[in-house]
This record gives sequence, C-alpha cells and structure tokens, in this order.
Amino acid sequence: MPFEIVHSDLNDLQVNAVVRLMDSSEFGLGAEQDGHIKVESELFDSRDQNGCSLFDNVVIVPICNQEAKYVIYIKRSILLDDHDDDQTLASCYRKVLELADAYHCESIALPLLDLKRDGWTKELALQVASQEIRTFLFDHEMQVYLVVSKKEDFMLSQNLYESVLRYIDENYNSKIFDDVVDSESVDGALFQLRKIEPLRNDQIRKNEIFIEKGGTFGLPTELDAPAEYLELGELLQDLDAGFSETLLKLIDRTGKKDSEIYKKANVDRKLFSKIRNHLDYQPSKRTALAFAFALELDLEETEDFIGRAGYRLSHSNKFDVIIEYFLVNKNYNVFELNEVLFAFDQPLIGA
Repeated sequence: MPFEIVHSDLNDLQVNAVVRLMDSSEFGLGAEQDGHIKVESELFDSRDQNGCSLFDNVVIVPICNQEAKYVIYIKRSILLDDHDDDQTLASCYRKVLELADAYHCESIALPLLDLKRDGWTKELALQVASQEIRTFLFDHEMQVYLVVSKKEDFMLSQNLYESVLRYIDENYNSKIFDDVVDSESVDGALFQLRKIEPLRNDQIRKNEIFIEKGGTFGLPTELDAPAEYLELGELLQDLDAGFSETLLKLIDRTGKKDSEIYKKANVDRKLFSKIRNHLDYQPSKRTALAFAFALELDLEETEDFIGRAGYRLSHSNKFDVIIEYFLVNKNYNVFELNEVLFAFDQPLIGA
C-alpha cells in the first residue's frame, strides 16, 4: 500500500531511501551513530561532485553497497528548537518527501519524528506525520513507510482508542465461527472466508424476501429512498457481477476519477490497473475492504461488496469488529482506520 505504518527497524526495509536524524551540528561531520548505515565522510566533501543535495535542514546523500540508494538526513537540532512552531515537524516531512521525489525514489522509510517541547504529545506527532504523508501522496505515486521503532512511541487519540476498545469488548466473540468455509492467515490475523456461490445464494434469498415485501435489497423502500441510493441498490442487486465489475460500476457512479478512489483506498496504481483490466481478479480481503471504504459503503453494502470476492465480516475476528466499528460510525478514513488497526496489532487495509 502507498502508506503503511510498520513496527520495524529502518535497516530491515527494502526501499530506495531511508531517513535518519543527524546529530552533528553541521552536515558532513562523521557518519551516523548507533550502528546505522554508514556514509563515508568524503561523500560530504563536495555535494556538487558527489550528487548530494542540501534542502535547508535536510540533505540527501547517495550511498553504495546498500539496498537503499539514498540516505536523507535531518538535523536533529531543528526538532529541539523551542522558538519554532509546530510547523517545523510538518516542514521536515514535506522536505524529505519532496527530495525523495526529485531523486525519483519509488519507496521511502522514515521514522516517526517527535518534538521535545512542553505541551507536545505523541498523539500530535502521529497526526502531523499522517497528514503530511497523505497530502503528499494525493499528488504523487510513492510507497511510504512510517517506521515506529518502539510501540510506546505510537499513540492514538485517547477518545478514539477507548471508543474502539469499548466496541470490541461489546461485540468481539472469539468462540463464534458461523458459516466459515475456509480461513486465511495474514500477518497473524485469521480471516474467515466463504465460497462465492453460497454467499450469493444467501443474498438471492434475502433479495426475494425483500421483493415480496415490496422493499429494495439492502436499502430503504422506494418511497423513502433517494434516487442515488436506489441506483446503488440496483448495482448491488446484479448478483452475477463479480468484484471487479461491481467496483468499476460503483466508481463510475461516484463521478470521480479512478485515481481519486484508489488513492483514497490506499491502493497503488499498478494493483488498480490489474483489477480494472482483469474482471476475474481475486483481491485480498484487505484490498476489497479498502475499496469499500473509499466508496463509502455502509455495513450492509460492504458485506455484499466484499462477498463478491468471497469474504465476510465476523464477530469472531477482532480485525472485522474494528472494521465494523468504523462502518457503523460512517468513518471512511482509511488512514485513521489503519492507525487504529496498528494500535490493536491488526493487519492494515489497502494493497
């Protein structure tokens, strides 16, 4: 996925560029400490000759004999200046990402930066990082990893965390495994799957019941439902349509560009192209859910939509319960959802 939060070490990620803090008061004095990637001091002797570029308090340096092509350094001192406002941190992320883009990097790993100031919180640190990365990715194609070295450095809004926790306590039941045909383990989380035909038969039966009662499948009756909802209901009633075909029809219904939807879903262009060009493409559950959020489907519509790829939501799965919480509350922010999933040690959605 274009934006992913990971609990890892920068050295473990295969990316074009890694971002580090420089302790030196002036760039070019010595290599990074603590066993990180070493940069020979002669690289700093002539930035013009060696391809180094300085951007205010940020410098990009080409490296050899490493998986990464570049190291991007940030002066640690600028995060300690008390006189700067909170835009300092946002500016650091912008400069780093712009430098990486200027050097044609397709992927980058950067740490979750923090400011050592009174009144500054880890919650604010996450908000600034997430906002700047999302803003950048709206106009650029790049894989961005936000690396959290210590889980305690990652902090959600207390209200959001507690609200999700209450919902999990009220709805999560690890002993329920109803209608499970198969299971899929992803990053330690168990996903329940059902075969497509049984699921479609269930939906057909539900649809017949609604029709007999004069209702519209999964939606209010014709007298009560706005025209746009009836159009969506008609699309979802096309039970012969697979996931890819349904996705493309729903995107057309929004009137938005494909790029707006797949970026909102935190999916990269290459994967979306595969889905668009292969109507029999089988997405992962996380990808299917990401598009459901990008399309702002409600809970019932999401169940139908991901069912076309053979998946369902279950209260026996903590991941699914968190997904349900966001759908019930009509919060379609995939990036905020991923922050919550990360906090609860669940896999993120997207590609």
